[in-house]
Amino acid sequence: MRLSTVVLAPALLQGARAFPQGVQSSATAPSITISTAVASPSAPLSSALPSQVSLPPTQAWCPSKIFCAGALLQTVNLAEAFVDSKTFVDKPTSKSSQQVLSDFAAINNSSVTEGDIVKFVDNDFRGEGLELAAVALADFNAEPAFLKNVSDPLVKAFSQTVHGFWTQLIRETNHTALCAEGTESGDCESSLIPLNHTFVVPGGRFREQYYWDSFWIVQGLIQSELFSIVNDTLQNFMDEIENFGFIPNGGRIYYLDRSQPPLFIHMLADYVAASNDTSILKRALPLAEAELKWWADNRTLNVTSPFTNKTYALTRYAVNNSAPRPESYLEDYLTANDPTLPALTEEQRSDLYAELATGAESGWDYSSRWMSEPLTGGNPSLRSLGLRKTLPVDLNSILYKAHTLLADFYDTQGQNKSSASTHRNIAASIRAGILDLFWDASKLAFYDFNLTSNARNSVYTTANYYPLWNGIIPDELLSSSNNAFGFFATLNMVLNRYNGTHPVTFLETGQQWDAPNAWPPHQHIALEALRALPTNVTLGALPTPASDKSSFDLIPSGQIGVDESALPGQFVISTGANATKTGPEADINKVNGTVFNGGNAKDGEGWAAALQRELANRYVASALCSWHATGGQIPNLLPRLSDQELNVTQSVNNTGNMFEKFSVSDIDSAGRGGEYTVQAGFGWTNGVLLWVASTYGDVLVAPQCPDLLEQAQPAPTSQSHKNAAAAAVFGSSSFTVFLAGAVAALLTL
Repeated sequence: MRLSTVVLAPALLQGARAFPQGVQSSATAPSITISTAVASPSAPLSSALPSQVSLPPTQAWCPSKIFCAGALLQTVNLAEAFVDSKTFVDKPTSKSSQQVLSDFAAINNSSVTEGDIVKFVDNDFRGEGLELAAVALADFNAEPAFLKNVSDPLVKAFSQTVHGFWTQLIRETNHTALCAEGTESGDCESSLIPLNHTFVVPGGRFREQYYWDSFWIVQGLIQSELFSIVNDTLQNFMDEIENFGFIPNGGRIYYLDRSQPPLFIHMLADYVAASNDTSILKRALPLAEAELKWWADNRTLNVTSPFTNKTYALTRYAVNNSAPRPESYLEDYLTANDPTLPALTEEQRSDLYAELATGAESGWDYSSRWMSEPLTGGNPSLRSLGLRKTLPVDLNSILYKAHTLLADFYDTQGQNKSSASTHRNIAASIRAGILDLFWDASKLAFYDFNLTSNARNSVYTTANYYPLWNGIIPDELLSSSNNAFGFFATLNMVLNRYNGTHPVTFLETGQQWDAPNAWPPHQHIALEALRALPTNVTLGALPTPASDKSSFDLIPSGQIGVDESALPGQFVISTGANATKTGPEADINKVNGTVFNGGNAKDGEGWAAALQRELANRYVASALCSWHATGGQIPNLLPRLSDQELNVTQSVNNTGNMFEKFSVSDIDSAGRGGEYTVQAGFGWTNGVLLWVASTYGDVLVAPQCPDLLEQAQPAPTSQSHKNAAAAAVFGSSSFTVFLAGAVAALLTL
């Protein structure tokens, strides 16, 4: 049975730790420490290296004999000297290229051991990331104007704290440690692409500038009024377009075979709108043209619709690559040469390497979205990747908006009317193609188009929201409030059923771009998609399911392609088990006209506004609770948790993590899965938090976070014990006093 009062309903979900209320704290930024990894293979140093398959072809786009595909890179990776393959290729050499290659040749024989490789790396390479330097923010304002939009004292203080994190993530090229370009001269060699301007790094292993991460970083920088850093970011991208003809995935030479979702023009438009700096357009517009031309020339093809027989020029991700990615060399190598799977031919290995690199170009590396056999798990599912035969709805939506924005720039500048017209025509064709090939009017959702089957894929993903975010709204949604809600009914189900935010998919494959992971950019995009709807279809109240049904029943038939009973589970602390998956009891977060940790319902609130309020609050809850659970604190307002509590998250010596991804079911933790450990920092997480705080500050309230000690307890063995545990957490006078105080505080805001 669902408990219905505001005090007790959360007990069905979890214990809660109460956040005290108080005055706003000032943002402070801890000093930056750059640590480097020491080679430490898991095998004994005397062990011989495992046998190798033949070397992949040399990649023309990556000629380094040290940091690109070749004998040295393959041998070092097979020694497994580092937990993360990226560590090695981010280490500049301490000697000339010729000397490093000579030293490697001296040990590269059939008797080479783990110890030989460790000694070689220690003697010939320096610390990873030392070519970059932290830099002070001269124009940093501790109290940007957006904070005035935030009513709740704790949320305001947390937002101000996150605003201060930019000072930890600003970098510039360390010219004193820079190696000469090329591999044939100089005292050392590095994989870094030197940048001329400062930039923000995502954090963790991502220690250089990245392309699509920067869009959400820019959203936050704009709220933080750090316009000079946004300008620098754009200048770096323009330098890369001039030098390479496109914007690489990231700032390393091993990324020069691929780009990422093309959001440069989006960033440019947001910067100009926020800063009124139109002077940048003189340089930017020709380079924006060059970037779009690169995508047209290298990633675009003509596709004839099986539905209308019309032909459109649409774009896909497709990387020309026939070797393991240097930054993930071992992972790719093992995927292609897994001894438990059928052996691949050289051609099959090359195709697989191309698919793996293409997945990285998409930003979604990896997801069931791209797989023909997603549920086989691990290497078998990765071997079924088919990105180059997939037209992605998100990529084409981004390009539609890019052409539209470029046309708008020409119009506002009063110049180049011919180019403006050209871009509007291209945008119109892309829009028509999206609505023809990707839109399923019966399911009220967008799906990728599969070029192999000549049909839409059936996997539902958060890419569904990209068209609306970019200004493409199907007529079915514009003409019907019921249909408009149906498009977002899955989001409504997530908020009622789960503790966190919208997962990428509803398939649990072990890949990081699948359930249970919920990524910050997608929450921003879903919110923007809701904001894109006209008010005439969003004013009605949130629909409710029949009394014997859950919110799943409101989702259009077939939309998410998963039966209700097959959805990911939501663990309930007080019962020690997952919540029921069907019927009204599945909506364990439904409470008093809203959802748990969804803010406070308002009289006359339309359904779209309600979903925005709920999702915005959930995002704050995910970011704040996981940060606090890993050691975060705000002086005089949010005390640090006890060592006993922090031991649950292994964070006794930590000061709080802003994670790159979250969990749909546990707001005290990060997401999981994929080929590297979860990263903290984190650029786009911070950017989305600041955007949410600025945009929804008047409806955000302090979240209630899971009790870490309650989570660590063994599961109860009887119903009486379950009830006792719930009463112990939620029936205490201290919790009731906190809740009453919180409500009183809200009433005075």
